[in-house]
Amino acid sequence: MADVTLQRVGVMSVGDMGAGFGDVMHQNGLQVYTCLAGRSDLTRLRAGEAGFIDTPDLDALVSQVDLILSIIVPDEATNIAQQIADAMIRTGAKPAYADVNAIAPQTVRGIETIIRDAGASFIDAGIIGGPPRKGYTPFIPCSGPDTAIFQALTNYALDVRFVGEEVGQASGLKMVYAASTKGTTALWTELLTAARILGLEDVLRAEIEESPVYARTRNSIPSMPNRSRRWVGEMEEIARTFEDIGMTPKILLGAAEMYDLVGQTPLGDLTTRDPNPTVDEVIDALIERLSVRKRSD
Repeated sequence: MADVTLQRVGVMSVGDMGAGFGDVMHQNGLQVYTCLAGRSDLTRLRAGEAGFIDTPDLDALVSQVDLILSIIVPDEATNIAQQIADAMIRTGAKPAYADVNAIAPQTVRGIETIIRDAGASFIDAGIIGGPPRKGYTPFIPCSGPDTAIFQALTNYALDVRFVGEEVGQASGLKMVYAASTKGTTALWTELLTAARILGLEDVLRAEIEESPVYARTRNSIPSMPNRSRRWVGEMEEIARTFEDIGMTPKILLGAAEMYDLVGQTPLGDLTTRDPNPTVDEVIDALIERLSVRKRSD
């Protein structure tokens, strides 16, 4: 890695996670670029706070940077990869491309083909934890045959760890880890809501109140609604991962449906700049949404 040159990094896009990465890299000496064309005022605010340099279009972005990090909602991962690849072909610029999204191994291998067909190197990566910030960085697994430039991010206060030579291994790790965290949060949200509807909430809580698993998951529910719509696609990608290796996808498809239901409530409109609701407020919102849906059936 000593011979790797890394000075300028592009990030698509500047959500909370992308902004966190950009801020840490900027604070540790990298120039960080993005393209804000068509993005919201909140995204532009995040980018300004994190020190991003805005480029007018993707052609300019790929021409400026050594490495591009794709940190976007799962549903858009393939689309943005194709747009970046098209920009590479138009300009002749070939920055390395790292997919850092919550997507299935088979999805990431399709993206690898898109990027390699454009003549650029490809890194499979993931994020285990929340957005980076001063004093904290998530575990960032990476895999593939040529990850050196991505691993160079360890020099800029990011916890990058090589987990294997094969594209798909880093994404697979992200999938099974997210199944244990976000999948569990979906299950607890559903069962707590069901217990209240059935008039069994007090009895249930008396039985499980001391459970460390319940305590940990209960603490995760309030911060979930503002991400629920994004997590639908992530749960579907985990389901796809499991189905591809011969296991049932149904458990995580159920989690996707649960997050879709949360996203149908007014709480789904919250951003990370808004106060989190309480667990009771999440349950009440879900019961109201279920009532509305039942009346309309």
